[in-house]
Amino acid sequence: MSKGKRYDEGPKLNITKVFAVIIAIAVIVMFIFMIKGLLTKEDTKGKITSESYFVAYKDNKWGVINSQGNNVIDTAYAEMLIIPNNKVGVFICTYDVNYETGEYKTKVLNEKNEQIFTQYDKVEPIQNKDKDNNILYEKDLLKVEKNGEYGLINLRGKQILSIQYEDISTILGVRESLKIKKDDKFGIVNSDGKVIIEPQYKDITLLGDDNKSGFIVKDETEKYGIVNYSNEKIIDIKYDAIEKIYANDLYIVTIDGKQKVINKNNEDVLTAGFDTIKQILSTKENAVIYTSSNKYGIMNLSGDVILKPEYDYLKEAKTGTFIAQKNNKYGIIDIEGKEKVNFNYTSISYNDKADIYVAEGENFKADILNNNLEVKVSGILIDLNDTKGYLKIKNDEGYKYYNFKFEEKQEMEIYPNRTLFLSKNEGKYGYVDKSGAVIVDYIYDDAMDQNDYGYAAVKKDGKWGSIDNKGNIVQEPIYNLDEYLLIDFIGRWHLGSDININYYNQL
Repeated sequence: MSKGKRYDEGPKLNITKVFAVIIAIAVIVMFIFMIKGLLTKEDTKGKITSESYFVAYKDNKWGVINSQGNNVIDTAYAEMLIIPNNKVGVFICTYDVNYETGEYKTKVLNEKNEQIFTQYDKVEPIQNKDKDNNILYEKDLLKVEKNGEYGLINLRGKQILSIQYEDISTILGVRESLKIKKDDKFGIVNSDGKVIIEPQYKDITLLGDDNKSGFIVKDETEKYGIVNYSNEKIIDIKYDAIEKIYANDLYIVTIDGKQKVINKNNEDVLTAGFDTIKQILSTKENAVIYTSSNKYGIMNLSGDVILKPEYDYLKEAKTGTFIAQKNNKYGIIDIEGKEKVNFNYTSISYNDKADIYVAEGENFKADILNNNLEVKVSGILIDLNDTKGYLKIKNDEGYKYYNFKFEEKQEMEIYPNRTLFLSKNEGKYGYVDKSGAVIVDYIYDDAMDQNDYGYAAVKKDGKWGSIDNKGNIVQEPIYNLDEYLLIDFIGRWHLGSDININYYNQL
């Protein structure tokens, strides 16, 4: 927000200018309040606010709390409430569930506990899962039903897809693209409600992670092909199956029970010498990862073996670098099979945005490697945030932050708006402010960083509790959370044990 101009003092008072300034200030103030209103509240009964909301669980009942830990919807529901977007006061309640028939009813409440979107017979969230099996929701879409037909609205209640479809469903692992069904045929609609592919196929799914990669389609003859975003044919609809494996205009198809590699002209490129194709490489060799007798190897498109099939798993992380598994351990090799990282790890993953490798060993300890495959830091990886560009490690010295160049950073550099910063002294944890002054004495056996809502989890005598943004105790340490993967508090509520559904508990 701009502060406005500062006027130099004059030798005398100019009444005309005074009134002009007063009017200008009044207009600016009104404008600021209008903008603030638009930013913090967007009308309709499902209004958007600057508040955050979380599912709450207490005494075997479900409700909703806000980011101050206050009740928004009392914990009175037998079924867990769904919050598609925790910045929006729209909560979906399921009730009158018949577990034998699978029938149930839904209603939608806002942050005032008012029922909204009552013009529909049923309103449901659009649920999906990511590659790690975490539950996800489309953040601004709801599926609505009226008289047995389905459409889409956004969280403000605006209809963005007309109610005329037999069903609307997700594509596993893909967000912002949905399958629509009409007259027993399937098509695709995007998150803006635009129909990308009209319902005309017996089945349809995305080839890759988004609309840009194209769509695998099935026709009435049970054959598969590929079309692009404009529904133009890329691969003829004549194959028994098409894998979600593609690169360099090459595709993996199955016909007459046998896989093969074809190009976009439907010409055979590789047809023999393998059991299955697992990946098309980005290397200049134009090669593929293949399996033979359940072992992984690499061959080029002429069928010449580059790397013998002797690995239990193989995946190209980046050009010429491969994550491999043998004897139940993971390492990194080059395309010729030369070991770049020894096979000492229980898992290895590569983060493309950060351009780093995470190699995990026993007891969650990880080595973090740079793109030259050098171990730069070690410890328990707490967080890898490729949006803010940092990773957080816990080791014997406590919690450490690093950027992706592995330069150590202070927490206050990454989160300048926080008021408390975790500090360790003589084996105990406390908190300091930005100047380094101790705000919370070093009395805790363990502790967590302040979260986005101002709370921090603290551990004493084996039990966890919480403090607020001024260091005051909000919840005395009474919770044994040793079996929990993540420790976090909103007021007196602690994060539940099942982090996939992200709810908060209280005794």
